[in-house]
Amino acid sequence: MLIRSVEKFLRQHDMAATKFGRLAAHDPRFVLDLRMGREPRDRTEQRIRGFMAGFEAAREAARPQETAHVG
Repeated sequence: MLIRSVEKFLRQHDMAATKFGRLAAHDPRFVLDLRMGREPRDRTEQRIRGFMAGFEAAREAARPQETAHVG
C-alpha cells in the first residue's frame, strides 16, 4: 500500500506531508488525500515510489565519505 510507504518516508526524513506532496506529486494535498482513502493510478504510484527512491539515493550520495584515519 502506497500510504504506508509514504508515512514511513515522512518519518524517516522528518518531512511535512505538504512538502512531500509538492515535491513528489506537485500537489500539497496529496498525502492528505491518501490518508482519506485516495487510491492513485498506477502511473502516479510508480512516480511517487520513484521520487522516494531517488530522494534516498541522493541523500546517500550527498553524505560525506567516511575516511580512514592514518595514525
